[in-house]
Amino acid sequence: MIAKNARARRVRNRTSSSKCPETADRRVRRTKTSLHDALIGLAREKPYDDIAVKEILGRADVGRSTFYTHFGDKDDLLESSIAAILGAADNVPPSADGFERILAFSLPVLEHIDRHRHASGPQMGRHSRVAIHQRLGDMLTQRIADDVDRVFARHRSASSIPVTLVARHLASTFVLTLNWWIECEPMLRPADVDETFRSLVVPTLVALIGSDPKREALG
Repeated sequence: MIAKNARARRVRNRTSSSKCPETADRRVRRTKTSLHDALIGLAREKPYDDIAVKEILGRADVGRSTFYTHFGDKDDLLESSIAAILGAADNVPPSADGFERILAFSLPVLEHIDRHRHASGPQMGRHSRVAIHQRLGDMLTQRIADDVDRVFARHRSASSIPVTLVARHLASTFVLTLNWWIECEPMLRPADVDETFRSLVVPTLVALIGSDPKREALG
């Protein structure tokens, strides 16, 4: 009986020890999720510029030292929230190339926004929405630029227009389409909005690269 109990203790201790890093990771993720949710919740209630870090901490029930361990300020928190959303677009099939890789972010972002649009509580005011969408546009520009650069490098016929300008055009068109959806056509499905966005930008990509978008999508 003593040997059996000792073995059971060793098993429990070994199991607990192996799970410690995972528990810590889950705690960090839970903290960040609470902070993200608190920021967006407050942005629904007041202009983004008027939100103070202490309000976010109170809403999320997170300590100041914990917050500053992960973020420098509320703008860092917002960028982290947007990066998490854009992370959903990283699951692009390895076979995807060209146009499809450049525009892969669109539908996942729209689907995420659609889920939050239908959440209970007040709708986000225009001031907060503009501030958040502006930051989204800036981060999208950086993301898209890398993909555009790779596609241009494989096409000798690609336009001499700077990659950064092309990326900013695509990102700003996406934000424009996003705002149009929310303000003018809220009943459209994310897939419909994605199709509208692609209708606006694919002809530009064809003109710049000089290739068939369907052929590009197949790599």
